[in-house]
Amino acid sequence: MANLPPTLSLGGASFGGGAAPPSPAAAPPSPAAAAASSQPTKDRKIASAEQLVLDLCDAELRENALLDLSKKRDIFQDLAPLLWHSFGTIAVLLQEIVSIYPALSPPTLSPVASNRVCNALALLQCVASHPDTRILFLNAHIPLYLYPFLNTTSKTRPFEYLRLTSLGVIGALVKVDDTEVISFLLQTEIIPLCLRTMEMGSELSKTVATFIVQKILLDDVGLRYICATAERFFAVGSVLGNMVVSLAEQPSPRLLKHIIRCYLRLSDNQRACGALRGCLPEMLKDGTFNNCLRDDPATRRWLTQLLHNVSNGTLVAALQPGGLEHLMGN
Repeated sequence: MANLPPTLSLGGASFGGGAAPPSPAAAPPSPAAAAASSQPTKDRKIASAEQLVLDLCDAELRENALLDLSKKRDIFQDLAPLLWHSFGTIAVLLQEIVSIYPALSPPTLSPVASNRVCNALALLQCVASHPDTRILFLNAHIPLYLYPFLNTTSKTRPFEYLRLTSLGVIGALVKVDDTEVISFLLQTEIIPLCLRTMEMGSELSKTVATFIVQKILLDDVGLRYICATAERFFAVGSVLGNMVVSLAEQPSPRLLKHIIRCYLRLSDNQRACGALRGCLPEMLKDGTFNNCLRDDPATRRWLTQLLHNVSNGTLVAALQPGGLEHLMGN
């Protein structure tokens, strides 16, 4: 009894033969106790992460360290600042990236080499995602090291995996709405590189590339940039239009969602909206994608608003028979 908390001891003495007080095991732990019990686990994780980061600087241990860190990056809190501020770590990750440049052209990248550099890219994505390291990542112009991977055209699995993982890093940057990020990317070749992937990548890499273009368009600076010249607008519009045609044969609700959102945002610009009246794909008007969008009310609303915008507010006149009226009826 001496080891019990005072309240439990007093309770047992006062109520003698009454109901036994709850045992300590049955009582929920206090916040302080829970924190104390989790501290050793947290300390072990920190020690493990620190050791793996140190292993990155050892050429013999690096491959396994890259693999382990990329797999466990979500359970290591503040891994990004640790990677960024530890001596030589970012240089090691960049070394991993540039070491495979010679295998890009002619395309000789092996699956093993692709997996290894993608593990390094996964750690850079961690840095790009963290609020304390995102701007530092941009100021060092590290995204530029990924652009050669986005400029490849081989459709083999090693190259597709490399493109997809590189797009994931850029996607992590734009996921948080930040005009500074968009302004940086617009000073680079990110839009042409994304358009290239949107034309020839796999469904998943097309989806991520279209998401990046969408996030750029959703920023006022990005929308003004793309709509500033006819060449930029029609470059984006042409690729989006070709993707719509392709989706009519092989539907992808996820990809279609991002395409429609891009078109809707373009329609917010007066000049672009006028141009869309002549180049918006008919398949978006005639009910081709009714079934594809049946279970996606948000995208259906976007499509409704898009057609409303490009028809000068006379939505019904812009619709083909059986088009959006049928879609809205679903």
